This record gives sequence, structure tokens and C-alpha cells, in this order.
Amino acid sequence: MGLAAKDIKESIIVLVSLTLGGITGEILNIEGFLEKIGDSLSKKSSVKAGAFTQGFVAASLLFCVGPMAITGAIEDGIKGTYSILLTKSIMDGISSIALSASLGIGVIFSSLVVLGYQGILTILASIAGGILPEAAINCITATGGLMVIGIGINLLGLGKIKVGNLLPGLLIGGILGGIL
Repeated sequence: MGLAAKDIKESIIVLVSLTLGGITGEILNIEGFLEKIGDSLSKKSSVKAGAFTQGFVAASLLFCVGPMAITGAIEDGIKGTYSILLTKSIMDGISSIALSASLGIGVIFSSLVVLGYQGILTILASIAGGILPEAAINCITATGGLMVIGIGINLLGLGKIKVGNLLPGLLIGGILGGIL
């Protein structure tokens, strides 16, 4: 199979993954769940719920769905090297300063989500070892990359994309990339 055919196949897998992931996420209401967590945390911090929740959800999604979060955790789990995660953490730290200035303290609490998410991915990758095919990793990272664009659209106020509901697309992309 030539390079072009491989790229087309992976692109189709990414689009199917986002579609199926979006449907699954809507049914599970993942975005609503994240908003409830943000509202709950805001009540404990005496900050206005809307602003706190917006910062929490936006930062949690931005820091978790990017390709570096996924590939970094996988590389750390499989190879034991953390250079991608270290680079990502520096970038996230800089981004969190800007996000905190505009979206408030909820951004800080997203670190708990990032820790849990990347920790679980790293553990799963170490268990899976080297069995994840390159195509699966490519599909996961491409799907995550498109989700980051959705977050950007939300942050710029150009639209409202429920990126949290697209999260199952990462799993679907990995599965489809691995078997097709």
C-alpha cells in the first residue's frame, strides 16, 4: 500500500472516529459531566461558577486531547522516556498562565484531570507494551489534533464545539487504526 493510500485510510479513520466518538460522547454527555465537575469545584473555591467551569473545562480539554499528551504518555509507558511529556508540561505551564488570566482559577484545577489522564495513559501504554501499531498511534494523535482545533474555535468565540463529547473518538481511532 502506497504512502498516499495509507494517508487517505488514516484520514478516513480519523473522521469516522470523530463522528462515532461524538455520537458516543453525546449519549454519555461527557461535556456535561466535565461541566458538573467544574461547577462542583467552583462551589468549593468560592469563585463564580460560570467562569470557573469555563476555565476548568477549556484547560482540561486543551491539555488532555493534544497529540503530545497522547504520544508523550504512550512513549513514556512503552519506552520509559519522558521528553515529550516534559516539553508538553512546559508548554502547558505557559499556556495556563495566559488561560488563567482570561478564564480564571478554574484553569489551575485542570491539573488534576491532566495528572489522572496522562497517568492512566502511561500505565495503559506500559501494560500494552509495544503491541500498539504505528497506524493506531497515528490515528489517535490526528484525532486529538483535530480536537485541539475545536478547542481553539471555542476559545476564540467562533463557535461552540462540545470537544469533551468527542473524547471517545480517541479510543475509537486507536482501535480502528490498529485493526484496519
